[in-house]
This record gives sequence, C-alpha cells and structure tokens, in this order.
Amino acid sequence: MIPENPIPENQAPSPMPLSFFALGVLYVRSFLFTTVMILTVPPFVPIALFAYLLPYPRRYVIVRQWARAMLWWLRVTCRLDYVVHGQENLPSTPAVVFAKHQSAWETLSLQQIVPPMAWVLKRELLWVPFFGWCLAVLEPIAIDRSAGRQALHSLIRQGKERVAANRWIVVFPEGTRMAPGQKGRYAIGGAMLAEHTAVPVVPIAHNAGEYWPRRSFLKRPGTIQVVIGPPIPTLGRRATEINADAECWIEETMKRISTQAQT
Repeated sequence: MIPENPIPENQAPSPMPLSFFALGVLYVRSFLFTTVMILTVPPFVPIALFAYLLPYPRRYVIVRQWARAMLWWLRVTCRLDYVVHGQENLPSTPAVVFAKHQSAWETLSLQQIVPPMAWVLKRELLWVPFFGWCLAVLEPIAIDRSAGRQALHSLIRQGKERVAANRWIVVFPEGTRMAPGQKGRYAIGGAMLAEHTAVPVVPIAHNAGEYWPRRSFLKRPGTIQVVIGPPIPTLGRRATEINADAECWIEETMKRISTQAQT
C-alpha cells in the first residue's frame, strides 16, 4: 500500500517571468556560485585523499563537508534553500534509497539527508579529474553500464558488501536526470539489490529541477521540497513488485510537490 503524501498539492511556487534586471541579477548570483564550486574542488582533493587513510565513518564526515559548504554557498548566493519532510521515515539500519533525479542539487543534498552511504553510479564519473577522485574516496558502487547482466551482478555483489559495512545505498532508478514533469523508466537494478539484501527501500521525491534545472547555468531562488516516504518492505518480495511500489510512491508524490504536470 502506498502511503499518503504529507505535502499539500501545488505548494511549490510557479516560476514567474523575470525582468531584464532580475534576470541579470540571477546570472550574477549563479556565476558566483558556479565559480566558487569549480575553484574549490582542486584544493579539496588533497584533503579527500588524506581522509582515505582514516576509517570510513570519519572519512565520510570529512569528505561530505565540501557538499555541505556548497549548499550553504548556494543559499547565500542564489537564495536557494530546501526543507525536508518525513525525516522520521529514515530507519535506524541501512536501506536502499530510491531518489528522483532532476538536478545536480541532489548529489550535494543527499549527503546531508541520508546516513553514510554509497552511490550507485556509472564508472566513468570516477575518471573526471579532481571531482571523480574525491568521489572515489567515498567508495561508490561504480557500474559499467555496457556490461549488461554482468553489471547487475556487480551491483548486487558490491551492494551486499556496502550493506554489510553498515552503509546505505543511494540509487537513481531512472538512471539520468529528468526534466520537471517527465519520468523515465525505472530500472530494475536497485530493486534487485533490495531483494537480495532484504533491506527496506526508502523512496525520496523532490522538485529541485524547478530551481536548478538539468543542463542549466541559472539557479532560481526558492525552497526545494524534499519528501522522504515510509520504508517499503522487501523481505520475501520480488524485485518487480518492489520497483513498482517505489515508482508509484515517487511519481504520485511528484505530482503533489511539482508545478509541472507529470506525463
């Protein structure tokens, strides 16, 4: 059964047309944020590499400070903040998180919202200079998407190892960023991992794409709504059923917090 969403419909503000002056201010604020975000990555690499020598819990706390600083800088420069609903739905033991993927914003914020975790991502991201090196320190589950079923086996194997190490797993089931009002096919990999580990799935919906759209330089001011749903049980259930429940909850919740109609 899919639980009711606690967020009232149409809470997110509709984007209003901007005057020439307001648009200019938006560009300046976005430029300040982006410049600092880019320039601070290389100096942070030695800190991240040093942290690799520490036990994972301490390493995670250190490495995620960059993301925390960027969220603060985003609030200062672009006046873009967020509020989390349903924090009490996070269980005390590891889970697999199914998160909506609309923006680069959630790659920063989920590190602050979810307990110490591992991303499921394409391995090419680890090859990105500086950024990928810092990402590798957090020991994500890097998948070769071209490997077919072998990639699924790798996901399950690595996922079991991370859960055994008391880490959460974060999955973007649609695989890529989707524009507001759109949805992609929910891949079965995350649900297969949940089935094999028997840990619950925690669905997370948000409307970050309405403020920080994919492939967009501009960041609009406002408050992003993040909703954490009640855990979806997985013990004794098939991956297809788990996947369907998570997709249903996320997409129904998106209709309530988004100003864009779902297709």
